[in-house]
Parts: sequence; structure tokens; C-alpha cells
Amino acid sequence: MATRDQDVTQGGGAGPGVLVREGSYGTQVIAVEPGGAEFIPLNERHGKPLQLFWTWTSPNMEFATIFVGVLAVAGFGLGFWSAALALALGSAIGGITQGILSMRGPKYGVPQMVLSRLGFGYWGNALPAGLNSVTAGIGWFAVNSVSGAFALNVLTHWPQVLCLLIIIAVQVFVAFFGYNLVHLFERYAFPILTVIFLIASGVILSKAHPGASHHTIPGAFLLTLGASFGYAVGWNPYAADYTRYFKPDANKAAIAWWSGMGLFLSCALLEIVGAAAATVVSASDALGSNPTGAFTGLLAKPLADLTLLAIALGAVSANVLNIYSGALSFTAIGIKLPLSLRRAIVALGFGTIGFFLAWSGLHNAGSDYENFLLIIAYWIAPWLAVYFCDQLLRRNPDETLLFATRRTNWAGPVAMLVGMGISIWLFSNQTKYIGLVPTHVPAVGDLTFEAGFVITAVVYLTWHAIARTGRETTLTA
Repeated sequence: MATRDQDVTQGGGAGPGVLVREGSYGTQVIAVEPGGAEFIPLNERHGKPLQLFWTWTSPNMEFATIFVGVLAVAGFGLGFWSAALALALGSAIGGITQGILSMRGPKYGVPQMVLSRLGFGYWGNALPAGLNSVTAGIGWFAVNSVSGAFALNVLTHWPQVLCLLIIIAVQVFVAFFGYNLVHLFERYAFPILTVIFLIASGVILSKAHPGASHHTIPGAFLLTLGASFGYAVGWNPYAADYTRYFKPDANKAAIAWWSGMGLFLSCALLEIVGAAAATVVSASDALGSNPTGAFTGLLAKPLADLTLLAIALGAVSANVLNIYSGALSFTAIGIKLPLSLRRAIVALGFGTIGFFLAWSGLHNAGSDYENFLLIIAYWIAPWLAVYFCDQLLRRNPDETLLFATRRTNWAGPVAMLVGMGISIWLFSNQTKYIGLVPTHVPAVGDLTFEAGFVITAVVYLTWHAIARTGRETTLTA
């Protein structure tokens, strides 16, 4: 790794070099972060691992998290205890992978989707980086904006479109300024969201009927596991984005612990609370046109109003990460944007597109959300397989591999596409498409993300074993 700023060259083209983020940023909060997906100079490094706890807790303190648990009971028909187990398992797997991915940020000083170039090559990495820029900067952005708008609408009775505009304006403002303001926003949102949601969770759990009768659909446990995994793992492609400003000697164990636990605890708690709420309200209300109102209707008026405010704040907390990381992923595709504020400008563009997508989804939240969660798991699991397999083969790669435009590793995109294609064809189980296996054996649920991970890993490792490649650590090896 480069140890001094002068060791890092303004690479470009085919030459081995590391692109350094231009401009001066430091610890400024009300200043627009310059650059895009480049290496963060050592004199700009700051922050501590503990801040990752609230960075990954605050964005999950929102109704989109709760609704995963609602789906498990009201949508898939699981009993409360079975739902709680599936939700906790899916969240735990996502939290573990989040911790592992976060550890590389300080060493390499680049976003997660730039690190992904090790397994995919420079231009092959356009596949996962492009998918993440769309699912994060537009898809997740729209989903969470809708939940925040619902909450604000129930609280104020203002028109839903106006509520949506307010939510989007705040989150785009924070994401536009960048890294330091994002971390600060999550820090101050954390105590507010935690206190309100803990109180509301206690009330909801006290009213739950764990033994309520239910009608479980075939494969419900695995469908719930896939949905909860899809929700948690949706943060994985962002992991190093929020550790790349740390100093290279930052404690790796602390980074993994605080990021993983922040993600796991917040997801598991609120998803289980959502499952509990679904044992009290009817399925039609829980999955109706305003599920946010059905949830807060279980609370006394003062607490319900506070919870609605927290849901709106939580949606903003989630989306400042979604739009920030979505913009970073877009700049990591490799498209040259000469403007010094390229990340900030891309964030504005994603915010605009996300608004119109959210507007169109205001009246069809339930089924669209279920499909979206599963689709995220469909592509992130194969991406993780490539990333972890490459990390297994290439223990300590040189950072110049990340910026070499002529370097290829076609095993990555090929393995990912094969893994996605076969697993979706065989195992997908959602309203838009049911795969071959669940069509004939509905009890298997949805095994797409598990199968996609295994198939991709086998293809990737086999490719490099036959070609005797994949262990190169420098450009000259």
C-alpha cells in the first residue's frame, strides 16, 4: 500500500498508478466532499471504529425494516417464533459479511465497489457497480422514501406527494455534502431513533399474540430468510465506503464488530417487532395501502406520533447512505467524469430519478417490496461469492490493481452471471417469476441466494484452478 502521498501517482489510462481524490476536505462538515471513487490521501484520514455502530444502526431504525417482519407473518403466514428465527438468521448472516467487508477500507482507502475490481477486473466490475448504483441510489432510495412519506402523511395529513418531496429534499441535501455530514447525521439521529423505537418495541411486543393461528404458505421460512438476508445484505456493497477515511492502522476487529453488530441488532430487533405487530392487526391492514398507519395504530397517540417522526427520520437516515453510496458506485464503474464535484452531482441526479420512482410506488408498497428484497439477494450473493473467493486466492494484493484499466479478470463477471442465471432459473420464488424447482416443489421456498453463492464460487474457483491464475498480487506478477 502507498505509505506517502507522493507514492501515489495520478494514474490513468494503462499505466500502473493510483488515482488520488483531489481537493482538501479533512473533517469539515458543511463542505461538499470533492472527487468520487478515488484513493483517500493519508493526510485526510480520520474517524474511529465506534462510529460505525450508529452509522449502521440509525439507517435500519425505520419502517422498511419493520415491514420485513410484517411480511413474514402477514404475507408468508409464518408463526411468530418461526418468523423470529428466520429474521434473526438472515440479519446475522448479513451482519457477519458486513463486518468482514468493512475491514479492508482503511488499508486501501477506496469505496467497496472499487475493491470489487480485484475479483472482476476494471471493466468487468461495471456489472456489480452498475447494479449497486441502481439498487442503492434509485431502488432503495425510492423504497425508503415511500416509507418516510407514509409516516409523515399519517402524522401531518399533508398530501403524500408533498411529504415525499420533504423527505427527499432533506436526504439529498445531506448526501450531497458527503462523508462527514453523513456520519454526523447518523450520530445525532442514533439516540433519538433508539429511544423512541425501544419504547415502541416494548409496547408492541407486550401486545403480541405469539400463539395466534396462522396459515403458512409453502416455503415460508426460506422466503423469510431470503427477505431478511436481502435487507441486511443490501448494505454490504457499501461497507468500505464508510471505513475508507480511517487511518490504515485502525483496529480491524473493532471495525468488524461495530459495523456487524450495528447492522444485526437494528435489523433483527425491528423485524421481530414487525412480526409481532402482524400477530395483532389483520393481514389486510398490515399489507394495505398504508401499513405505517396500521403499525402505529397499536400505540397510544403521543407515542404513535413520536414513532411516526422516528420512522420519517429513519427513512432519511437510510437514504443518505443509499444515495451517497449509490453515487460512489456509479463513479466506480469507470466512466470518466472530470468535474471535481462528480459524486455530489451524481447524487442529485439519483435523487431526482428516485423521487419519480417513489411517487409511482406510493400505492403498491407490499408486493413490490417483497420482490425488491429478494432480487437484491439474487445479485449480491453471487457478488459476495466472487469477492470472498478472490480474497481467499489473493491475500494481500497491491492497490495498483484497483486502478489498472487494462487489467481483466473475466472469471468474476462470468461466474456471477452464471450463478445468477442458474439460481434464478431454478429457485426464484416471487410474484414476477417462479423458478423450476418451487413450481414443482413449493415447499423449498426460495433458495436462490444460497444456490447463487455456491454456483458462483464453484465457477470462479474452477476457472482460476484450470487457468492457474487468480493469485497475482501486483501488475508485474
